[in-house]
Amino acid sequence: MATVSYAARDSATMLRRNLKKALRYPSLTLTVVIMPIMMLLLFNYAFGSALGEGIGGTATGGGEYIDYVAPGIILMAATSGAVTIAITVCMDKTEGIVNRFRTMPISRSSFLTGHVVGNVIQTMVTIALVLGVALLIGFRPDATPVEWLAAIGLLALLTLGLTWISAGIGLIAQNVETASNMPMPMTFLPFLGSAIVPTDSMPTGLRWFAEYQPFTPIIETLRGLWLGTEIGSSAVIALGWCVALSLVGYVWARRTFKAGLKR
Repeated sequence: MATVSYAARDSATMLRRNLKKALRYPSLTLTVVIMPIMMLLLFNYAFGSALGEGIGGTATGGGEYIDYVAPGIILMAATSGAVTIAITVCMDKTEGIVNRFRTMPISRSSFLTGHVVGNVIQTMVTIALVLGVALLIGFRPDATPVEWLAAIGLLALLTLGLTWISAGIGLIAQNVETASNMPMPMTFLPFLGSAIVPTDSMPTGLRWFAEYQPFTPIIETLRGLWLGTEIGSSAVIALGWCVALSLVGYVWARRTFKAGLKR
């Protein structure tokens, strides 16, 4: 029990360190926030009329195109947040902070735990800001409180999985530039799913990829929870992907960190 309390105390210290660092250097966080907001405004105002007419009212739950595109862009806020932790973990590694922590009487697990929990908090704040902008420009979900909680829980679980994977990326990256570029495919993968248009409108090969990649069932589940569209088996598949990403990312990041300590 004492060991658990010891690790929790050190993790909380690392969490405070990372949150204070984020407040002291807000430019990275602002960049992550601005990108999905710009995407939301772009697709709603520049392409919304044409795309909305193309996909019809069924796919949007009977609403405007903003109702269709908002869940996908909100999910993009979660993928964009993954870039932040890859950069911050790599910075600590390359600047020698990790070597200092090795000489201190602290829990070895606290370094990654503090980074991951801090990034999840920052990313959920980003998601809230993007959701707020979506509501301001016309997004009109009709979800019940339970459905809202389910949607937020799904986004939090996805954020946790992506954060652990990106923490591992930060540990293996040789420099900050590499760490910032490696998670980028995750940021744009929702575009190759149902974030912008239904998968039925895509060519056969792309449609197959879009239907079986992780983000499509998550987006469809969010749409179903917020707008009442058909969810089907997407919820189970989405939950499975989120759990799998979390487990794989956790194991990989922890093993990579331990291997680095042995060098």
